[in-house]
Amino acid sequence: MTTPFLGTEALAAGAVTVRTLSSRYHRVHRNVYVPNGSEMTAADRAVAAWLWSGRQSTLMGLSAAAIHRSKWVDPTQPAELYRRNGKPVDGILIHRDELSTGEVQSVAGMSVSTPARTAFDLGRRRGRTLAVVRVDALANATGVQASSVELLLRRHAGVRGMRQLREVVELMDGGAESPQETRTRLVLVDAGLPRPRTQIVVDDWRIDMGYDEFKIGIEYDGVQHWTDRRQHERDINRLAELLDRGWFIIRVSADMLRHRQVILQRTCRALRQAGAEWPVIPRILGDRVA
Repeated sequence: MTTPFLGTEALAAGAVTVRTLSSRYHRVHRNVYVPNGSEMTAADRAVAAWLWSGRQSTLMGLSAAAIHRSKWVDPTQPAELYRRNGKPVDGILIHRDELSTGEVQSVAGMSVSTPARTAFDLGRRRGRTLAVVRVDALANATGVQASSVELLLRRHAGVRGMRQLREVVELMDGGAESPQETRTRLVLVDAGLPRPRTQIVVDDWRIDMGYDEFKIGIEYDGVQHWTDRRQHERDINRLAELLDRGWFIIRVSADMLRHRQVILQRTCRALRQAGAEWPVIPRILGDRVA
C-alpha cells in the first residue's frame, strides 16, 4: 500500500514541510496525500476515502472488499463510504443505506462493513456474472458463507436487487481463485450441468473444479500456462500424474470462454465416456455419442 495520510497531521508531526507536501506528494482528496507517482490500489483508495471522512465513515462495497483482502478489485473504481451526511466528492461514492447491528466491524482501526454485508451489497449490483465473480473473490478471501448472507436477505427483505442476490448466493463458491474460474463454473451450471466441486485435492495436486465421481476435472489456464515454457512443462508433468490416477482434465483458455459450446461439449463427452448418464448430456451433445 502507498499509505495515504492526512497533510495536517504530517505537518503537525514534523514529517513534512509545507513545501515538501506540495512538491513531493499528490493530493488525493482534501487534506489526503500520497507520494508522487504512487500507483494506488483499491485498498489505498479505501483508506484515503476513510481519512477524508475524518475517520468517521464506514467503508462499503468494493472498498470494504479490498480492505477484507479480496482480490481482483479494480483500483480505478471510486472508493465507497457509508455516510449519513455530506456532499458527493470526486472519486468517492457515498451510500446512505441503513446498516444494522452486526453488519459493521473494525479492520485495522477502520469501520468496515462485514464480509456478509459486503457480499449482500455487491451481490445486488447489476450484472449477475460480475456479481458472482466479486462475491466468489470475497468468499475466497474471508471464508464468508452463503448462510451468513441469507440472514441479511431475511433482515432486509424488499430492498432493490434481491432477486439477483438470491441467485448469486446460490451460486457463490469461495473455491474460485480467479474471475475466470468463476466464469468457467458458470458456463457449466448455466448449461444445466450439476454444480462442480471446486479445489479438488488429488494427492499433491489441486484441480480447479470437477466431478469427483467420474474423475473429470475442468481447469482454467491463464496465458502463462500456454506461453511460459517452464509452466508449460510443469503442466505436462502434472497432467500426466493426474492421468495416472485416473483423472481426465479439460483445459479451458480465454478463447474457449468466448466459445462456450466447446467447453460444454468437451466436458459432456468426457463425462459420458466416464459413465455419467445425466439427461443434460445428450441435450448438450445433440444426442451424439462421443
